Amino acid sequence: MLDLEQNKRNVVAFYEQMFNDCDPKGAIAAYAGGDYIQHNPHVRSGKQGFIDYFEKMAAEYPGKNVIVKRALAEDDFVILHCHQIWPEGLEYAGIDIFRLDSAGKIVEHWDVLQQMPVTSAHDNGMF
Repeated sequence: MLDLEQNKRNVVAFYEQMFNDCDPKGAIAAYAGGDYIQHNPHVRSGKQGFIDYFEKMAAEYPGKNVIVKRALAEDDFVILHCHQIWPEGLEYAGIDIFRLDSAGKIVEHWDVLQQMPVTSAHDNGMF
């Protein structure tokens, strides 16, 4: 039986370890399943492609930070709504979708990012 709360905890821990702690190799070792299918066109599919991309990102953008605003789970999917804060004042609103296997390990990922707008037609905010 799926434990949706545990799946959310696993995905949040994975994301924070990879992004904030700059430890993609450790995040993959702890939280990824046998396969890791990637849908982001900038990242090679597979565990090593993920590690290579995010190790390079950690070296090029020290001090980057992500704040998970909400985590939603249904069936074998977890969706994160995140605020990414990058050096030099760049900020993004992001949605990451993860599919997990029956053991609660991450096996697939999709994402979309939107740069935080300077102005908005409303006062609702991005989060």
